[in-house]
Amino acid sequence: MVTEEQIYDAISTVIDPEVGFNLVEMGLIYGVEIGEDGNVMVTMTLSTKACPLHQMIVQWVKEACEKVEGVNNCEVNVVWEPAWNITMAADNVKKALGG
Repeated sequence: MVTEEQIYDAISTVIDPEVGFNLVEMGLIYGVEIGEDGNVMVTMTLSTKACPLHQMIVQWVKEACEKVEGVNNCEVNVVWEPAWNITMAADNVKKALGG
């Protein structure tokens, strides 16, 4: 059975090219649901609605999750509420970005 930890580990390999931190430490991943059938649903946001890499980042998350053994399919649900802000990021990211 696939675990949330495995999915978060996989997503942490996806780096936001604009800031150089991974999506997990940025606080952009709001949740992960894993079905018994091996289907995964990732709920996430982006740091801005105007993100030029929106589609690429979503694709990278999908591909990273589907590399995890036992995952059949990954769907990525991008939401805008709650809106992301720097306080959601890990301390090292806040420090680097002046949060």
